[in-house]
Amino acid sequence: MNSTFKILILFYAITIYLGRQLYAFSPALVKKFRWWNLKRKHLKLSPFYSPFVTSKKKLEEYPQIDKSEFMAHFDQINSKGVSIKDAMPLVMKAEKDRDFSPEINGVTAGMSSGTSGNRGVFLASVKERAFWVACVLDRVIGWSLKPRKVAFFLRANSNLYESVGSRLLSFVYFDLLVSVDVHIATLNRLQPDIVVGQPSLLKLLAKSIENGALVISPHKIISVAEVLTHDDRVYLEKVFNQTVHQVYQCTEGFLASTCKLGVLHLNEDFIHVEKHIVDEERFNPIVTDLFRGTQPVIRYLLNDILVEGPECECGSSMMTLDRIEGRMDDVFVIKDKSGVKQNIFPDFLRRIVIGAHEEITEYQIIQMSENEISLFIQPVKFHQIVVDSLSAFFFQKDLTDIKFTKSHHLDHDKNSKFRRVICKY
Repeated sequence: MNSTFKILILFYAITIYLGRQLYAFSPALVKKFRWWNLKRKHLKLSPFYSPFVTSKKKLEEYPQIDKSEFMAHFDQINSKGVSIKDAMPLVMKAEKDRDFSPEINGVTAGMSSGTSGNRGVFLASVKERAFWVACVLDRVIGWSLKPRKVAFFLRANSNLYESVGSRLLSFVYFDLLVSVDVHIATLNRLQPDIVVGQPSLLKLLAKSIENGALVISPHKIISVAEVLTHDDRVYLEKVFNQTVHQVYQCTEGFLASTCKLGVLHLNEDFIHVEKHIVDEERFNPIVTDLFRGTQPVIRYLLNDILVEGPECECGSSMMTLDRIEGRMDDVFVIKDKSGVKQNIFPDFLRRIVIGAHEEITEYQIIQMSENEISLFIQPVKFHQIVVDSLSAFFFQKDLTDIKFTKSHHLDHDKNSKFRRVICKY
């Protein structure tokens, strides 16, 4: 990491700190300034958004887009003249060679599979990388003058992640495509101070600690990428003997992170979030990243299902999230006796399964067709108990024509995020 990049990180660290202090005083002023600055520096250079800047449209007048539209207009949205025809082969080669250092037109390019598995390409400039590093240090890893070692488990490495490394912060990348058993010896030698990984990976590490194969004592555990369910969080906090922190990040932005109390807050000092209401409790976030300009994210509708939480005792006025339930794609859709389709949200299904018996250690529930649900339950002897619990729940909703099948393995590719609730129908 060269000195210029370090100076950029320091500059943005100060900017983030001051922005957070000012946000506590006047949220509207912070967002107004960041929106003005984004339009002035970047949006006017984006062929897709420049007409809206010229016509002085308000943010709410900009078009709402989703991932398919975001990628369909990739060439026009980015402000660096990068073509998807040039970028996609570059990131595909990086995935194949496991060399995640490609750049195009002076910006970092990477691939995002997302929870849905649909390929996407993200772009980040040097300044945006520095801003991201400052955010990670400020909101996730924390500042310290003591040397620390971070074990980071990811599907794919990137310049974006490697940027965290310094003499005080040793960043070690662990490839998720490599067996955890191979990583155990490395972790025992490394003795990381911080471990960052998906909940499914963290559980494997926790089990290795319980059986004595892994002997580490990190002082911070950070869950990323996948939904951290309540039962997984309780288990991990018991084994690691500490609060498990979370990061809610996707290709579309660094959306939320936990405070010192372990409560998840949206980063509203540089992310603007509108609500697309799902029901009286749930919403999908419509995200505008007020800093990112290489590949602007403006009124981007995510299909994540969020539930707002109460005001946090830490003192921050930024919105809290009670939970991230999953994706709209994983909402089960089942017809009742009268032919009316009912939506069954993932959180209900997870709670029923883990509530069926306290000794259930692993599970997955998949809607295979209109009336077929596949269950993977460990220990397998509790399969029928789970079926009975789900049947009782469905019966209450007048959903009686449900066929349950037994699965003998988890539906999970190491190259994708693990999901406990999946709708394939």
